[in-house]
Amino acid sequence: MIAGYLGLFVAAFGAATLLPLQSEAVLVGLLLSGHYSLWLLLGIATLGNVLGSLVNWWLGRWVEHFKARRWFPVSAKQLDKARRHYERWGHWTLLLSWVPIIGDPLTLVAGVMREPLWRFLLLVTLAKSLRYAVLAALTLHWVLIPT
Repeated sequence: MIAGYLGLFVAAFGAATLLPLQSEAVLVGLLLSGHYSLWLLLGIATLGNVLGSLVNWWLGRWVEHFKARRWFPVSAKQLDKARRHYERWGHWTLLLSWVPIIGDPLTLVAGVMREPLWRFLLLVTLAKSLRYAVLAALTLHWVLIPT
């Protein structure tokens, strides 16, 4: 049992970073097994995913220290474009932190833009917990009420 919860935490944490992991598949699999607590699964998935996003935020806070390095993966133009988008849409973009492909970079840009930690955690936790709750509800609905 503990291995399942730990596996979900690792998948959720990694999925929130730039690693290509799928925490949703792990969550659905554990839900369908019927051996795990729904609320504990939702809490662990959310915690792991938010902590992974927090790593991105922290990296964003320090990324500009390396922008003059040759190996730096983002050009000054790309960094400026991300900054302009964030200035335009602001911290509300963090409600999209759950969206594949764009969510992880949003959390990194929030760090670059010096988003206050309390607001970052509030918005990201809300977004990611709702995503897992909706996924769990759809999964359980599908299983309990087959079409």
